[in-house]
Amino acid sequence: MIGIFDSGMGGLTVLKAIREEMPSIDVLYFGDTKNAPYGSKSREELSRLTIQAIQILRARSARSIVSACNSVSASMTVSLMDTFSLSSEGTPEYLLEMVGPTVSYFKESTARLLLCATTATIKSQMYQNAFEMIGKHVDTLAIPELAGAIEAGAPDADIERVIRTSLEEIEMKNYDIVILACTHYPLVANVFERILGKSILVFDPAVAVAERVKKQLWPREMADGKTIFLLSQDSEPFRMYVELLFPKSKYSIEVLQ
Repeated sequence: MIGIFDSGMGGLTVLKAIREEMPSIDVLYFGDTKNAPYGSKSREELSRLTIQAIQILRARSARSIVSACNSVSASMTVSLMDTFSLSSEGTPEYLLEMVGPTVSYFKESTARLLLCATTATIKSQMYQNAFEMIGKHVDTLAIPELAGAIEAGAPDADIERVIRTSLEEIEMKNYDIVILACTHYPLVANVFERILGKSILVFDPAVAVAERVKKQLWPREMADGKTIFLLSQDSEPFRMYVELLFPKSKYSIEVLQ
């Protein structure tokens, strides 16, 4: 079983992309809706919440884990996995995150990139450093209010206002691709596309992550195609997006006490 965790419903975009690549996997998804969004939290808070998420998934027998939260850095997740001895002898465990697959996707690209993300992701420098390691430059833009607005189910008009206000700071003619480096953002990719027009491509990193998951975990994780959603707090917007993104899937939703 693959375990996926995120601060709330943003990781549903990653799950959807993975499902399209590997429809028969069993997935345990933990959405920390009680503490969402993660984008404005301190490193200490992120560490504590990440530990909690990993422990919840491992307690339910998730053998491979996908960190679908960009605010949680790869280095933090790897170190926590090691600290809690989440690998066991004879049964290799896998950890996949957002940064590596996304940056690798653009290794051969000459496109001019703008990366939009939460404040925590931008401040961590994890994307900037990773792009630098492959000899590429990426500009960044934090959109502090956006993930919270999406998580709360804000109307399109409010979402568009937040995005437009943030993009006003940027000379968009200098870019070819906008990378949505918060898993919540692809849920409103249509709003980004409406604002940016056809001359700028909007890229969802879930595509790159799903390709990496398939490469590393197929056919090891083939099963019955069931999905179990665990929530730290009930959320109507979460339930709405599950119905919207997975209308024909068999799943259950459990609110943790």
